[in-house]
Amino acid sequence: MEAKDNLRQLIQMFSTFEENELDRIENCFKTRIFKKNTVLLASDEVCKTFYFINRGCLRTYFITKEGHEKTRYIMMEPSIGTALTSFISQRPSFEFIDALEESEVLAISRTDFYRLADEIPAWKNFYLKIMEMAYSFQNRKIESLVTLSAKERYEQLIRENPKVVQRVSNKILASYLDIKQETLSRLKSR
Repeated sequence: MEAKDNLRQLIQMFSTFEENELDRIENCFKTRIFKKNTVLLASDEVCKTFYFINRGCLRTYFITKEGHEKTRYIMMEPSIGTALTSFISQRPSFEFIDALEESEVLAISRTDFYRLADEIPAWKNFYLKIMEMAYSFQNRKIESLVTLSAKERYEQLIRENPKVVQRVSNKILASYLDIKQETLSRLKSR
């Protein structure tokens, strides 16, 4: 299936679109291929792009004052995402986006994204749904960090998203779960 067909299928899960609206939306997205380890957005840059991941894996992460990476979100096909706070506010990002694998994405500019929200009610509804999902996801992640042990967080990830455990390095997986790599290795060996 072609990337733009996958995009259509994904956005139609959130809202109902007319065929001509889907054509307009599709025309705003440009195909981009990123090699593994490509940085799409660096800290202190303003995020101007929203991504649909057709193939591959991107992540958003922070670097602490001590130089440690803290992975906030891992995006695998077929999914969407960006550095939302910077994308919305147009202020410099605190986080990075990079490609964990060679990745094929469809990218839409912030200008086109918001123009579509102004002109197509179904796109505005799509935007609302993804904002609700992002809020819920981040809230659940905070809840798990506060209430679950490292073992419970790892087991939850295996249940909810086993592909992440299979495809992402232990270093990144540990930063996502907010545990030490040694702890992750012990959990994986059990």
